[in-house]
Amino acid sequence: MTLDASDDLTCDDFLGGKLRIWQPRVGYRAGVDPVVLAASVPAKPGDAILELGCGVGVASLCIAARVPDVALTGVEVQASYAALAQRNATESAIAFDVITADLRDLPAELRQKRFAHVIMNPPYFDRSEGTSASDAGRDMAFGGDTPLSDWITIGAKRVGPRGYLTLIQRMERLPEVLSALEGRLGAIVVRPIAGRAARAPELFVLQARQEGRAAFRLAPSLVMHVGDSHQGDRESYTTEVRQALRNGEELPILR
Repeated sequence: MTLDASDDLTCDDFLGGKLRIWQPRVGYRAGVDPVVLAASVPAKPGDAILELGCGVGVASLCIAARVPDVALTGVEVQASYAALAQRNATESAIAFDVITADLRDLPAELRQKRFAHVIMNPPYFDRSEGTSASDAGRDMAFGGDTPLSDWITIGAKRVGPRGYLTLIQRMERLPEVLSALEGRLGAIVVRPIAGRAARAPELFVLQARQEGRAAFRLAPSLVMHVGDSHQGDRESYTTEVRQALRNGEELPILR
């Protein structure tokens, strides 16, 4: 890890060093979740991908590191994070069109486009039911002021024919997500994410398809760590997760 001259940023390795990501030392810091989100997207070369709430760009850049020739667009409301996303893309030699905008007020040009994949990692917590974080960037990332239903509605509108919406969210918010998707997208698949095999899932990845007609499916849980508890100073990821985090390999929702 290295620091820039202002000492306000860190430069962190993702995908075993394939990506080096600048992000704030204090505030919202990307970790495992956007990498898992990216690995769950069945992108193909040539696909157009839109990320709503892209932060510093980790999820989109992880997809580009795995799949060549994708066309990336990101929307981020916080200008400082959007600038870092653009910097991270430029330094990784990845084309990424980052737009600073509120997703509820997208530029007219973007509202005319549809994408093979729309991805998102919406704030995990309902701001009306919690307290604000002291750091504004962290508070926006974890709570924000945009209802989860708006994220889903806006994202679904940008999904092109037979395209996919893929998101990661906390398990207790699954009913909200399913309710917002009703009548918009189909062929919904949910993959729970558990820290360990003996624990209840805390997160899930959901994928839905434009014009999808397949019945709802619940995929086997993605288990992050081996063993029943943390032992020693080093966490042990399962083989499937380790390959995704270190090598950028795909994590299909349904195997």
